[in-house]
Amino acid sequence: MKGKELGRRLADLDRRGAYVLARRDIEKLFPDESEKAMDKSLARMVADGVLQRVAKGLYVNPAATSKNRWVVEDVAKALRPGCLSYVSLESILSEYGVISQIPVNRLTVMTTGRSGLHKTPFGTIEFTHTKRPLPELLEHTMEAKGRPLRIATKQAAVRDLVRVGRNVNMIDRSELEEDDE
Repeated sequence: MKGKELGRRLADLDRRGAYVLARRDIEKLFPDESEKAMDKSLARMVADGVLQRVAKGLYVNPAATSKNRWVVEDVAKALRPGCLSYVSLESILSEYGVISQIPVNRLTVMTTGRSGLHKTPFGTIEFTHTKRPLPELLEHTMEAKGRPLRIATKQAAVRDLVRVGRNVNMIDRSELEEDDE
C-alpha cells in the first residue's frame, strides 16, 4: 500500500464521514495486499502518523475533518460491531446531573457484546455486558442527535447501575423525582 494512495482513499472516506477504520476495512481498500505486506504497511502508516492505532485492529484517521466531539463513541461502536451498545451508568448519569461525579476520560457503555476495558488515546471505554432483550433495550434508550451511540434514559441508567452492582449512594434522588412528577 502506497502512502499517497492510502491518503487519497482516507480523504474519500473522510468526505463520507468515516474516520474510524477496522483493519478489515483497510484490507478491503487494498485487496491485493498480502497479510504480511498489510502488517508492514499499517505499522509504517502508524509510525508516519497517517493512521493512529486506537485498539487492536482499529485505527483513526488523525487528519479527518469529519471527526467531532464523539470520537470515543465512534471508537466504542467500532469495537463492538453488530452489537447494541449504549451510553449508560456513570457517564450518562453524570450528563443528566443525577450524580455529581464526572467520569474523566472514561466512557461507560452497556452492550449486548462482551464486557471489556479498552484504553484508547481518546479515553478509556468500559463495556458492561447486558442480557436484557433487544426490544427492552430499545424501549429504554434513545438516539441523541449527532451521537453515534444510543443513550439510556435516566431510569434505565439507574437500573443498569443497580444491576451491575455499582455505587448507588452517589445518586441525587431529587434529580430522579423530577421525572416522576
